[in-house]
Amino acid sequence: MKKFRKVLDGLSSSSPGGVASPSCGSAAGTPTAHAPTPLDIHVQETLVSENFHLCKTVRHGFPYQPTCLAFDPVQKILAIGSRTGGIRILGRPGVDCYSQHESGAAVLQLQFLINEGALVTACADDTLHLWNLRQRRPAILHSLKFNRERITFCHLPFQSKWLYVGTERGNTHIVNIESFVLSGYVIMWNKAIELATKTHPGPVVHLSDSPKDEGKLLIGFESGTVVQWDLRAKKVDFRIYYDEAIHSVSWHHEGKQFMCSHSDGSLTVWNLRNTSRPIQVTYPHGKILKDGRKESCKPILKVEYKTSRNSSEPFIIFSGGLSYDKAGGRRPTLTIMHGKAITVLEMDHPIVEFLVLCDTPYSNEVQDPYAVVVLLEKDFIVVDLTQSNFPIFENPYPMDIHESPVTCTAYFAQCPPDIIPILYSIGAKQKKTGYSHKEWPVSGGTWTLGSQTYPEIIVTGHADGTVKFWDASAITLQMLYKLKTSKVFEKPKAGEGRTTEVLDEDPYAVQMVSWCPHSRLFCVVGISAHVILYRFSKHDANTQIASLEVRLQFDSDDAVSPSENENNPCFSDPSSHSPLQPGSPGSATPDSVPGLRVKSRALRMPPGYQAELVVQLVCPPQQITSLDINSAYGLLAFGNCNGVAVVDYLQKTILMCVSTLDLYGAADPYQRLTRSPRRNRQSTSDFCMRGLSHFYSDSKKRIRTSYQSLTELSDNQVSIDMERTKSPTSVPYPSSLHNDPRSMPEPLASLRASHCSPVFYLLDNVKGPGRKLSLPTDLKPDLDHVNGHCTSPTSQPCSMGKPRIPGVPEGPRLTRRGPGRPPFRKAQSAACMEISLPVSSHTEESRENSFSRSRSSSVSSIDRDTKEAVTTLQFGESYGRKGEPLPSACLWVGTSLGVVLLLPISIPAEDEDRMEEPVTIGPSSTVLMLKGSVLRFAFLDCGGALIQSPYEVWRDPNGPEDPDRTRRRKLVNFSPWPSHEAGVDGHMAVVCSEKQAKVMLMPSQTVLFAHNVTESSFILRADVVSVCSSVCLACFCANGHVMTLSLPSLRPLMDINYLPLTDMRIARTFVFTNGGQALYLSSPTEIQRITYSQEMADNLQDMLGELFTPIETPEAQNKGFLKGFFGGNAQPFDREELFGEAAAGKASRSLAQHIPGPMGLENMKAAAGGVVGDLARARIALDQRGERLGELEERTALMMNSAEIFSTHAHQVMLKHKDKKWYQL
Repeated sequence: MKKFRKVLDGLSSSSPGGVASPSCGSAAGTPTAHAPTPLDIHVQETLVSENFHLCKTVRHGFPYQPTCLAFDPVQKILAIGSRTGGIRILGRPGVDCYSQHESGAAVLQLQFLINEGALVTACADDTLHLWNLRQRRPAILHSLKFNRERITFCHLPFQSKWLYVGTERGNTHIVNIESFVLSGYVIMWNKAIELATKTHPGPVVHLSDSPKDEGKLLIGFESGTVVQWDLRAKKVDFRIYYDEAIHSVSWHHEGKQFMCSHSDGSLTVWNLRNTSRPIQVTYPHGKILKDGRKESCKPILKVEYKTSRNSSEPFIIFSGGLSYDKAGGRRPTLTIMHGKAITVLEMDHPIVEFLVLCDTPYSNEVQDPYAVVVLLEKDFIVVDLTQSNFPIFENPYPMDIHESPVTCTAYFAQCPPDIIPILYSIGAKQKKTGYSHKEWPVSGGTWTLGSQTYPEIIVTGHADGTVKFWDASAITLQMLYKLKTSKVFEKPKAGEGRTTEVLDEDPYAVQMVSWCPHSRLFCVVGISAHVILYRFSKHDANTQIASLEVRLQFDSDDAVSPSENENNPCFSDPSSHSPLQPGSPGSATPDSVPGLRVKSRALRMPPGYQAELVVQLVCPPQQITSLDINSAYGLLAFGNCNGVAVVDYLQKTILMCVSTLDLYGAADPYQRLTRSPRRNRQSTSDFCMRGLSHFYSDSKKRIRTSYQSLTELSDNQVSIDMERTKSPTSVPYPSSLHNDPRSMPEPLASLRASHCSPVFYLLDNVKGPGRKLSLPTDLKPDLDHVNGHCTSPTSQPCSMGKPRIPGVPEGPRLTRRGPGRPPFRKAQSAACMEISLPVSSHTEESRENSFSRSRSSSVSSIDRDTKEAVTTLQFGESYGRKGEPLPSACLWVGTSLGVVLLLPISIPAEDEDRMEEPVTIGPSSTVLMLKGSVLRFAFLDCGGALIQSPYEVWRDPNGPEDPDRTRRRKLVNFSPWPSHEAGVDGHMAVVCSEKQAKVMLMPSQTVLFAHNVTESSFILRADVVSVCSSVCLACFCANGHVMTLSLPSLRPLMDINYLPLTDMRIARTFVFTNGGQALYLSSPTEIQRITYSQEMADNLQDMLGELFTPIETPEAQNKGFLKGFFGGNAQPFDREELFGEAAAGKASRSLAQHIPGPMGLENMKAAAGGVVGDLARARIALDQRGERLGELEERTALMMNSAEIFSTHAHQVMLKHKDKKWYQL
């Protein structure tokens, strides 16, 4: 039966144009080999399933929604907790680790076991976790789940194994860190307060042991009550009652007084000798008004009270406390008080938490602070306290990825080795100045360059029009260069036509980028339907930016007469610099002008990327959905929902501007039929747009542009509700780009929605059984539309023609093959006749089955009226016609209906003729049809190796010219010439759509292999990448599966359900690259990199940094005999004797549940340290022993010397006074 099925598959492949029949890929997910070819014998595939393994590598960026902060002063590493349960541990540059709690509960507090290589986290689900940091990937050792009480505060004294845990009920529990079990010793809230008190003191907001006596525990309650508890005597030493709520408490290092911050913006200082009232009450930012009242101030959320060796005045650092009446009170502030000097540092974002970094880990020593770490909601800064102007340190981490919301990403591995140094040298001139000259204080851990390193660059586009280049080599991230695309345009002014609608948005937002690292040509597509071409130069220049306007708005179905259509053909004059004809409809409308104005004067451009050409869509502009540029050809191509345009950027001319339907000629495989005119019938486009405008009008103020959804919180109930109410035919895009339809007449509202909305699509089987998604219902509307174009396998674009006003009779519609076609269309029709599908019920049924669609008569009529979007473009050396003997320049075009078109291009061969002779584009031919929108093209030679696109070697356009040599373009061409070794002429073309992938042989256009990648979902991203010295097809599906297929046989190699797609941000930013790597935007502020290569996964441990390094704990300072005699030193305190099971008993089992980890703390060092760590520790111990022995020997010698000197002096005194009488002394 299997053999018979293969024979049928082979017969089906011989259908016209190589279009596979529905039986192609007999079983879902099974590759199908067609007629035997020499290629099947000579291509040896080396990739196997063992070469692939999917895992996360590293996460870059600012921790999303941070909640808490901790610092190890000995190891000098820093930890940040987040609301989503993530932990980021940072050290020196290169030491950056991300860990995640499986529960996903918010991290409330972090506590380092100082210099022990461990971390305690307290989460919102009332669970404590102990993390082992002595391994490159931290792991949880123990967990303790509280069942009856909620955790509010934790405190771990230095060099103690007992953790104090305060709860919402006001109780204080004690946890053994080694065994992670509760002690029977509990401080109940009713014992801590007076019996006469009738009110509950509130949750515990502070816990700390006294610097003077570790046996005294200070407990702060939210209501304003502070209690010092004697742990030995199990009683209260003193109680303090204050009218205002307490937010934080900080000790003086001598342990004689402490400071509290309150909700009324006051600071109180309390002395232990007299606790009846504070010895000082200050309102740092509050003044006394004329009527005697105090100015109301914001609460001081945290205060730090630190002493310094160099000054008798302490540092008092706090957040908040500004007056409500002051204008500056609207911004979050950090105040530094040192003596009489008060410095207020204004922050751009709310302060989450701050820490003061000190030299010593001992709380009873002079703290001597040197820096303040400030964690903001969207930033992370460190302030230098050693300088009077308090400068900030230059942050070595990539914490500014989200400086403006990320709208697109691109990932380039194995770049030319010289591109990173030159970008860094130019980008260094853009860096800000005024930073502290001292070294970055968070310098813990160790990191070495791994063995597998090659140049990698990540490019991010942002909402404000900036583009950032990042050095991503060796799993690190460092910004190289920043490009501002908004400098190309004039600043928009209010009242200038269409710009008034997008003035409040981000009209410069980057939608997609295209970069050739070899030629250093860079192209940016903006959301305002503009394309900017940049060239790289090491020198500055004064040039004028060339500008072209393109009209890609074709209304072939409009109510026009045949005579009118003859004067307005859809094809533009190729010789014209602008396809906008004077007589074209829309040339007289106000929307015929672009939304942004290019600067017309000569501009001084600094070294780096310099703008050369700007192409803008007009009448009205629709978002660009595809882009490709080729430096060897000197051509730029882009497409949208209406058609495709090709620009010669060397001659600054538009070669072609044509609608997608006109690319077919008479050989349209879908045979869209004309419809007879009907009166009082609203067009499908009008209905679609009006329905969408109603959906978007209510959310105009809440939902911004499509890229703005990248920054929306996934747990925001308002945005979730809005997403659930969206129509399945919509894409996320701002309603603010068009006026609210409720405020204008109905026809005008429809017109506005139609002309100012982006690419909208209409699913042709919303209720049909053919569309099966294993996704939640509320995710389907967004998942069907990615990157500004439709990605649903069964979707088709809505008509973007002129809306017809209801009630107005429609004129006769012109047939597609009317008299208004270009002259060469007849030849094109004849050339395409062999792949044309005849209109018959049998063929229509076959095509519908092939695409797994269920159509009703009404939906079919909609389909005939819709337009076809260009979803992907690719320049390359190929065969423009079936059976051509030699390859030439071609443009491959993929559409949203799964059709692959091929346009041959004739380019002058000589360099001199290239600037003089015109470039011509021949008529297109349809070579292939697939299920769903076409996503990716790639080309393989007959040996199975990837063919790169030809490119021009970079030369500086503004460099000094040699008068003796003429400047010629140096081209590198990878032409697929006939392979005599393989015995096959031509090359292979890999085409991947949302549903399937096919490999075809050129120029015969024979489908060699076909594979149905997914049936229940659809592909969001597909790339042909090189892995392990071979190539494969990598796919990311909407159901979260990451798959790889071998080439050319399309054999499945890996299929892992990696990432449940719950956010459109992931779908829009996921991208594969060479070397088995990929990345996506895991949150609005973080980039997650992953690998699907087994080789890289094996070497990942060597590439990551070590969080823990063996360091000797500094010894406590000896304060001398007198201070120790008068109680200056802390008294010894044996916690084991008080909190152990023998003295305190066992805690109630129902109070907390212990969840054991794989190993205990006692085995942590041996299990995680390894041989290298043991040797390092042994070497350090030997060095320390030698140093101590040397010091002992020196001290012994000094004592002997001093003894001899004392003996000599004593003998001399005895001899001097030997013979004297007592009255002579």
